[in-house]
Parts: sequence; structure tokens; C-alpha cells
Amino acid sequence: MLEKMKEMLAEQLNCEASTITPETSFKDDLGADSLDLFELVMALEDEYNVEIPAEELTDLNTVGDVIDYLKNKGVEA
Repeated sequence: MLEKMKEMLAEQLNCEASTITPETSFKDDLGADSLDLFELVMALEDEYNVEIPAEELTDLNTVGDVIDYLKNKGVEA
């Protein structure tokens, strides 16, 4: 799942996939703004066939947070 997330982030945020780790912060490390995060959530929902409610986004600050969230929703890597 991490590798797929790296690809998606690199494509959406124009960054190097090799620099992304589970500890990577969307805002601090990748410079993502709210629109970037919204687009990423839409891509994740399409990719993994899940719905991520807007009120839960505030808890998703790092790549690892999103991976854990998806796993808790039953998404398999």
C-alpha cells in the first residue's frame, strides 16, 4: 500500500516518490494545501473503494496515518 501511496502522492504533488515514508507529513514535508488533500482523498476513495468523511481528515496528517486509516476500514494492501 505504501508504494501505491508514494506513486499517487508523487503524481499529485509533483514530488519524488523516493522521499516519501510513513512519517512524511502532507503539509509540513510535501507542502500540500487543503485542495491537494481533497484531491488526494478523492483519488484514495476511487483507488480503494472507501469513503473518507471530511471530519476524519483532520486526524490524517502523515502517509502512515492514511495507511493505518485504510487498514482499519478493511482495505488490504
